Amino acid sequence: MINLSRASIAANDVFALLKKDIQLKEVSQRLLHQNLIEKVARERGVTVTTAEIEAEANRQRLEKRLQRAADTLAWLADQMMTADDWEAGIRDRLLAKKLADYLFAKEVEKFFAQNRLDFEEVLLYQILLRDEKLAREIYYEIENQEISFYQAARLYDIDERRRLQCGYEGKLCRWGMKPAIAAVVFTAPIGEPIAPLRTEQGYHLLMVEEFIPAQLTPSRYQEILNRMFNQWLDSELNYHLSNESLNSPIAEPV
Repeated sequence: MINLSRASIAANDVFALLKKDIQLKEVSQRLLHQNLIEKVARERGVTVTTAEIEAEANRQRLEKRLQRAADTLAWLADQMMTADDWEAGIRDRLLAKKLADYLFAKEVEKFFAQNRLDFEEVLLYQILLRDEKLAREIYYEIENQEISFYQAARLYDIDERRRLQCGYEGKLCRWGMKPAIAAVVFTAPIGEPIAPLRTEQGYHLLMVEEFIPAQLTPSRYQEILNRMFNQWLDSELNYHLSNESLNSPIAEPV
């Protein structure tokens, strides 16, 4: 039973709400992932120390500006957690991170080198339209400098967010684009409009502002590591669920 002010929430009520909100599968999968992480960590001798938990708790206190013990206790109460709950959550996340490093840290650079082109990035502007005739008319107007790409985006793009940003789509990675669009974008001259490209979304007018070479930055390293770890988790979980047991030996990552 969970107490919330004068009200109370039964565990069955939480379970029912997760089902109604179509979140039960996601939560269940997270629990199974955690069970798998615990099992593999034990087998590999991967552990989290008390000092590591305390260091991460202190980092979070600084981040949340919980300068006094009373501030921390008030925050925990607001989150409906005890200090033990908080530390248990920290320990679980640290364990997952350490296991990911243990299994895949040596593979990240190799993966990046083999897939370097996929990590090239571009600063891209876009105008998305439903009508092909209008898309071509706007393209020719931009090409003939009758209107700027930014003005056209502000007037015609079907997406409100992009309209307000004059067509700015952001920094995009090659692997996150549709292959047909990526092939055109990454060979386009900088600053020149690209003729309308059709997808199921509509007609895309695109313009490249800058090409950014692939670099294995700390954030990119973590992104690749997380992706490899999550793919491995899903694969292992599916295997063990198909065998109806988490007691079978865990496969080494390939």
